[in-house]
Amino acid sequence: MESKPSFPTHEVPASKALYERAVKLMPAGVNSPVRAFRAVGGTPVYIARGKGAHIWDADGNRYVDFCGSWGPLILGHAHPRVLAAVHAAAERGLTYGAPHEGEVALAEKVISLHPHLERMRFVSSGTEAVMSAVRVARGATGRPLVVKFDGCYHGHVDHLLVNAGSGLATFGTPSSAGVPEDFAKNTVVVDLDDRAGFDALVEKRGREIAAVLIEPIPANNGLLLQRQEFLEHLRKRTTEIGACLIFDEVISGFRVAMGGAAQRLRIRPDLATYGKIIGGGLPVGAYGGRKDLMDHVAPLGRVYQAGTLSGNPLGMAAGLETIRVLEEENVHQKLESLGAQLEERLCDIFRRRSANASVVRMGSIFWMSLQAGEAPRTAGCIESAAAARFAPLYHFLLRRGIYFGPSAFEVAFLSSAHGEPEIEALATALNDALGAGIGR
Repeated sequence: MESKPSFPTHEVPASKALYERAVKLMPAGVNSPVRAFRAVGGTPVYIARGKGAHIWDADGNRYVDFCGSWGPLILGHAHPRVLAAVHAAAERGLTYGAPHEGEVALAEKVISLHPHLERMRFVSSGTEAVMSAVRVARGATGRPLVVKFDGCYHGHVDHLLVNAGSGLATFGTPSSAGVPEDFAKNTVVVDLDDRAGFDALVEKRGREIAAVLIEPIPANNGLLLQRQEFLEHLRKRTTEIGACLIFDEVISGFRVAMGGAAQRLRIRPDLATYGKIIGGGLPVGAYGGRKDLMDHVAPLGRVYQAGTLSGNPLGMAAGLETIRVLEEENVHQKLESLGAQLEERLCDIFRRRSANASVVRMGSIFWMSLQAGEAPRTAGCIESAAAARFAPLYHFLLRRGIYFGPSAFEVAFLSSAHGEPEIEALATALNDALGAGIGR
C-alpha cells in the first residue's frame, strides 16, 4: 500500500471523486505518468477550464498556472485569436487525411523563421518528430549509432528510453520494461557538459555515429543550461565525422526566440524537431532540416514515415495564429522582461530567507533549483534531497493558488497572459512558505 505524505495536502473532493473513477479505468488513473502526483503525493488536481494565466479545478479553485500544459500555451489559455482560428477551421472539417492549404501556410511561416529548415514535415507529437528525425539521420548516413545525453528526454521512443551505460563509450541500457536490449544497443549515452567524454566516444566510434541528439536547452530534468562552448563543440565534431547534429526543440522551439534555441545560440543544426507551441496547444509536432537530408523521406527516398492526422487542419490553424500573435505583439520581448522580473524577485526572496535555492531561467522557461551552489548543468549534479524539499513546497503553493507541474524536475513557463500580479502572487506564497520552513 502506498504511504501517505507526511504533510497536509490540498483538499479537493471533486478531484478525488474523479480520481477514484479514473483509477478503475486507466493505469494509475492517468494518461501520462507525472499527472498521478506520485512525485509529490496527494490527489491529482482535475482541471475544469483555463483562461489567460489561470486554471480552475473541478472544485472551483482558481490557480495561477505556471505549467501551461508543459509549455505550448505561450499566449495563455484560450487566447481569443487562437480560439477563433480553431473554430473557423473546425467549421470546415476536423480532419481530411489529405493535403490542404493550412499545412502549406504554416510550413512557409516556420521555414521562413528558421534558416536551418529547408524542408520539413508535420507529425502529431514531439515523440514522433524525434523518432522520425533519428530515422532520417540513420537513413541518410547509413550508420546505426545515435548519441544522446543523460538528463535529456526525447519522448517514449524505444531506442531513446535508455540509461547511461557503464563507461564512456558503452551502449545504453533500457530504462523501461518492454524495451528489448537490442533496441537500445545502438544508443550511446554520455553526460551533458562533458567535452572530454564526448571526444573519447568520437575518437573510438565516430564513423558509426549517425546522429548526436540533444536538447540545446535541456528542460526535462530541471533546466540544465549548457555552456555555449560545449554546444559549439558538438557542432564542430559532428561536422568533422559526417554525423547529423539534431536539436530537440520540442520545448525550446518558439519559446526562447522566434527561431528557437538555434537562433538564440547562433548554432545551425542539421535536423531539428518541434512540438508544443507549433500547434498552438493542439497535438502537433514537426521535424525538418537540410534539403539533402529530408529528400531521403518517402516518397522521395527510402526513409518511411507517415501519419493519418499529420498536418491536421485544427492544429495548423492554431499554430499559425499563435505565431502571428507572437510576431505582431512582440511577445518574446515582453516575456524576456517578465522573466527577468520574476527571476530577480524570487532570487531576492531566496537570499533574504537564506534558502539553499536559486532560479534558473532562459527566456520564459524557469526552474527553482532547491539546492545550494551553482545551478546544475548535468543530471548527476541534481541532489535527490531537493526533490524531497519540493513536495511540501508544492502543496503549500497549491493551497495558495499557485500551480506548477507536480515534480521537482519539471520546469515552469510564463505566458503573455502573465503579468506583475501573477508574479507577485507566486513571490508572496513562496516567501510565506520559506518563512514557515517549507522548501528550505
